[in-house]
Amino acid sequence: MGSAHTQVIDDVVDTHRYPLDDPGSAAWRAVVDRARAELGQDGCSVLPDFIRPELRAELRAQGAAVAPAAHYRVERVNAYNIPLDTVLPDDHPARLQMDRGNAFVARDQIPADALIHQLYTSAVFQQFVADCFQLPALYEYADPLAGLCLNVVSPGMSHPWHFDTNEFTVSMLTQRSESGGSFEYCPNIRTPATENFADIAAVLRGTGDRFVRQLELRPGDLQLFQGRFSLHRVTPVAGTTARHSAIFAYSDRPGVIGAVERTRQLFGRVLPAHHAAAAHAVRGDRLLD
Repeated sequence: MGSAHTQVIDDVVDTHRYPLDDPGSAAWRAVVDRARAELGQDGCSVLPDFIRPELRAELRAQGAAVAPAAHYRVERVNAYNIPLDTVLPDDHPARLQMDRGNAFVARDQIPADALIHQLYTSAVFQQFVADCFQLPALYEYADPLAGLCLNVVSPGMSHPWHFDTNEFTVSMLTQRSESGGSFEYCPNIRTPATENFADIAAVLRGTGDRFVRQLELRPGDLQLFQGRFSLHRVTPVAGTTARHSAIFAYSDRPGVIGAVERTRQLFGRVLPAHHAAAAHAVRGDRLLD
């Protein structure tokens, strides 16, 4: 990998803790092996203080600068993000509705020199993340809006229980809320072959605490997560400070572009690329969503 890619890592990542500047070394392997073990155990691994400590204020400031560009829309949703009028049995968990009040800043609103953009496009970072998820390679989304985004949860709002459409999620908190805004998840509550509707319904109704774990993330922590199979949410934010987190969207195949309606829901707009991709969309599994 070229020196330019390594320079980004040297400038941004705390390489004393996370030796991404020495790919394939014993120290690299030790970090990767720990992440793999944690992902295998409960579908989540947090690498604390991934960003150099002297850059945390800059990380927060850059996120705060673009946050006003977030598409904001409160709407009723279910945990599967499928239409609310879908015909389902009365006891189906998708019939339980919640208010989604988080907002997203699209990739085309994030400057190329932002720390999160430098990380997202770094070939060294991509290979490290792929290694942690035991994948041969990862690819940036071809989606001009959804590849990299900033998630904004304002005071009084939350990102309710949901599943991700991708099998692996990479994120980084850039600004903590004054209070609230905790990340909660239910490790592997479903599998590629089994929906486990009863357990999911229990969590959504507030009777499934035994399935729920909570993380208190800090700015600069890198989170690796298997959100396709683990129900998760951000609890309501309180106080006067919004919660900001960067979402790094990768795929195990090149050329991925988001669905038209999902893109419109998240960003309030779609581009010609989304319409063009819709004609060739292929499902990766048979889960509800």
